[in-house]
Amino acid sequence: MRQALTKVEDPEIHKPITELGMVKDVTIGSEGDVKVGVYLTVQGCPMRETITQRVDSAVSEVTGVGSVEVELDVMSDEQRTELRKQLRGDAEEPRIPFAEPGSLTRVYCVASGKGGVGKSSVTVNLAASMAERGLSVGVVDADIYGHSVPRMLGTESKPTQVENMIMPPQAHGVKLISIGMFTPGNTPVVWRGPMLHRALQQFLSDVFWGDLDVLLLDLPPGTGDVALSTAQLIPNAEILVVTTPQQAAAEVAERAGAIAMQTRQRIAGVVENMSWMELEDGQRVEVFGSGGGQIVSESLTRSVGSEVPLLGQVPLDTRLRESGDSGAPLVLQDPDSPASTVLSDVAKKLSTRARGLAGQLLSVSPA
Repeated sequence: MRQALTKVEDPEIHKPITELGMVKDVTIGSEGDVKVGVYLTVQGCPMRETITQRVDSAVSEVTGVGSVEVELDVMSDEQRTELRKQLRGDAEEPRIPFAEPGSLTRVYCVASGKGGVGKSSVTVNLAASMAERGLSVGVVDADIYGHSVPRMLGTESKPTQVENMIMPPQAHGVKLISIGMFTPGNTPVVWRGPMLHRALQQFLSDVFWGDLDVLLLDLPPGTGDVALSTAQLIPNAEILVVTTPQQAAAEVAERAGAIAMQTRQRIAGVVENMSWMELEDGQRVEVFGSGGGQIVSESLTRSVGSEVPLLGQVPLDTRLRESGDSGAPLVLQDPDSPASTVLSDVAKKLSTRARGLAGQLLSVSPA
């Protein structure tokens, strides 16, 4: 019976409940009736129904089983401490796993010089597309003042806290964390720089992300505190610049990318959003001008001395805005739309890019 329970994963931690010490006991009656006791990590666990259903389904598939009863209990403080040590180690101070030399997680900071260029829309759709491709993806809504990722991914779920670990909610296969999950209603966040740095640090160190393939950070516009904190906390993170075709916007976007010269970060590329609007007769209307993305790409290439590619030009599509408002990313809702095709292609490029050797241990020794 316990073998069947090894197939049941905790929906937040993504490990078998048998490994996490969540199986309290298993009782088998004379007529094949099975009673399974399961420990929840915390009282009022939001995943209690999902866990119950998974246990019921796994045990019911065992030959000879009649009825299944799942009885829920809650871990003691000592059990939660052991769970935390098992998942995060015995270190007193929380660490940022993405900043460690052996980390294989690709971290992209989605940046823009100014607001209103669709940076969050690009972030959310890239994340959803990557998750759809089978990658383990996380999103940090680092735009503390203008947080919008939870709405755009269609979730109102709150994080679960286990000791000093925060379990992030998921939507469309993407793990996410945002300051909006900790503030009541639409309350504004009024913080100075040090508070912003501490919040970002907690999002990266206290949240249990698990083994991510890709982490996307939706940065606030400009080159202020959060951009600098990101470079300090995750120096190996790469910058993805979002701009519009308008040359005035492109000039500002160059500054967001040029911060890599000071922080010594790599620039992954440029995405041009709202490139054109296609009419029913096939005619393209360049509402915001043209060439901005290419200008940023060429300028940053000259500045950093290595190629900064223009990864894609996303056409202006009202459905992209509508899908953000409804919480259903366009790449999932209408994958064949022109905007979805471009965004999915950008996601593919960022997902399959060959990794460099920086930070990796090589099996070589000096002659």
